Amino acid sequence: MVKRRERTGLGRGLSALLADIETPGTAPTDGQPGPAEATPRGLRTVPIDRIVPNPDQPRRSFAEDALNELAESIREKGVIQPLIVRADPRDSSKFQIVAGERRWRASQRAQLHDLPVIVREFDDTEVLEVAIIENIQRADLNALEEALGYRQLIDRFGHTQEQLATALGKSRSHIANMMRLLGLPEEIQDMLRAGQLSAGHARALLTADDPLTLARQAVAKGLSVRDVEKRAKARTSGAAKKRPTTGGGKDADTIALEGDLSASLGMPVNIAHDAASGGGLVTIRYADLEKLDDIIRLLGSSR
Repeated sequence: MVKRRERTGLGRGLSALLADIETPGTAPTDGQPGPAEATPRGLRTVPIDRIVPNPDQPRRSFAEDALNELAESIREKGVIQPLIVRADPRDSSKFQIVAGERRWRASQRAQLHDLPVIVREFDDTEVLEVAIIENIQRADLNALEEALGYRQLIDRFGHTQEQLATALGKSRSHIANMMRLLGLPEEIQDMLRAGQLSAGHARALLTADDPLTLARQAVAKGLSVRDVEKRAKARTSGAAKKRPTTGGGKDADTIALEGDLSASLGMPVNIAHDAASGGGLVTIRYADLEKLDDIIRLLGSSR
């Protein structure tokens, strides 16, 4: 069981995590070498070669076109929003990025020599949490990156879906549905990463009896989300008739429970409940043997 410690950041949002910024101009701006730990917290300017990325940064993909556009903007107007950094725990003369790696990458392309930064004191756990929250709040984050961010916040920090929904301004059902995408086959996840499928396509595939075949068709034929929804429904209707049903469709509680189980397992879960008998069928779809091992391990740990 994960031991939780008192936290104040998540509930107040990202702006609170990055608050307590000193007035610009009060901190050193000469950029001279020296131990980063001795640097007062606040706004300052440092050489770009003293800034290093966070090796545990949850975001791994940065669109080339978007980076080039940002680099061009930085050439013309400079870096308007400072990076959030901390003293690099591996090298006391450098600063590690907490938030703003995309600006740092674009600034390198723009050939800037110095960058404005805000120095904060964060431990490793807080750094990862802030990085994940910042990424989730980005508009250009792909669906899979968003889902992985939620999973990290839940698995590593013990946050519930309700807590995340409140802190991030999302609905609990949105978070649960996004996390269900992590249970899709790896090939479909690659299509999502590459932008060949949208989050809407992926959510429709979750209900398909054979999501991979349907995903390949969607990419090859350029099917819309509505087309995928119709095909997924048509293919599963025959199988659904063989399962116990409520007779009038699933109620909100059953759908919510499916979402909770799917989010917890990271795999699609279907509940077919028979109201007359009180029994039913729970189906867990796994993409590969590794996912099956995860299910077996989870079931074994509950003994």
